[in-house]
Amino acid sequence: MSIKEIDKSFVANTYARFDLEISHGSGSLVYDTQGKEYIDLSSGIAVNTFGMCDPVFINAVNEQLNKCQHTSNLYYSEPCARLAKMLCEKTGAKKVFFGNSGAEANECAIKVARLWGSENKGEKYYNIITLKNSFHGRTLTTLSATGQDVFHKYFNPLTEGFLYAEANNIDSVEALLLENKCCAIMMELVQGEGGVMALNPDFVKGVSLLCEKYNVLLLIDEVQTGNGRTGTLYAFEQYGITPDVVSTAKGLGGGLPIGACLMFDGVDTVLGAGLHGSTFGGNPIACAGAISVLERIDEKLLTEVQEKSKYIFSELENAEGIKGVSGLGLMIGIETVADAGTVISKCMEKGLLPIKAKNKVRLLPPLNIPFDLLKKAVEIIKEVAKECAQ
Repeated sequence: MSIKEIDKSFVANTYARFDLEISHGSGSLVYDTQGKEYIDLSSGIAVNTFGMCDPVFINAVNEQLNKCQHTSNLYYSEPCARLAKMLCEKTGAKKVFFGNSGAEANECAIKVARLWGSENKGEKYYNIITLKNSFHGRTLTTLSATGQDVFHKYFNPLTEGFLYAEANNIDSVEALLLENKCCAIMMELVQGEGGVMALNPDFVKGVSLLCEKYNVLLLIDEVQTGNGRTGTLYAFEQYGITPDVVSTAKGLGGGLPIGACLMFDGVDTVLGAGLHGSTFGGNPIACAGAISVLERIDEKLLTEVQEKSKYIFSELENAEGIKGVSGLGLMIGIETVADAGTVISKCMEKGLLPIKAKNKVRLLPPLNIPFDLLKKAVEIIKEVAKECAQ
């Protein structure tokens, strides 16, 4: 049996896979089992921050692997402590809880908000407002937090206590705060799975002010937007707000499973011993890899991300066959005249790997993708979008 046949026979049918088996890669290039080369514009859905087989990442992981692959959270671990310190120093957070994924980071954020609400406002103040068109994960609770009906089908009853406001409509948010006992507002600053839609800065600042006015927490989901993806270390820095809780994952691990819930002043002491936990959270190998990623996301790299983003927008916004471009940094959505799926298939034929978000072609390249490869990729997108529109 081929790998594809084995996969179809034994792996749960939860993914509509492309007819492509990735064999290996280096940097922003990956190869299939026939040796065909592709420019990777997905980076494992914003995970491989520095591309495939990044030598610094590999060395950091191997060094830790030869020391200790895992120890329970009953004991101290240097990589876990060092990574938490780095995250706090770079963001202003006071405490960090480590899990294994973005969904787990969001679960932690939700638990922190509800515990804070119970202790500071009363047991009935458990409602959390999220935004329509949002996506916060696939566990039952983070699915409930997700503001898209399509994800709720078949999984009722959902976890109660989530209310959905209209994105970029401050009156919609305030109406829910007035009518319900709430402990928090949770939102992505760029709705990734919702079509790569960046929220309006005035709306985000307005939500922050409402949190102060009604004494509720501000939770920012940076699972996909974080770790340099949008041109700053975390997207909230570009919106001029100070969150109470930030969740992140994906690019932090550089390819290893890790999630982090960052708690800022005022909520940093909410979680006490026994109130939350994770067997693999803070795993030494995952944390060693994350340290190697985080310490290289510097101003030089972030400036390059911003420059690459401007280049993509300038080249594609008025290109033939393209209706519009959305997003922030190197988290980009392209609305094409032709069906996005068709455009993606044609791009793959020409050695390019974008992915999809709703009706858009989505780009999430490694942050350090060389400019020559990026320009080649953009030309292929322009060429395919034009061909498919005719």
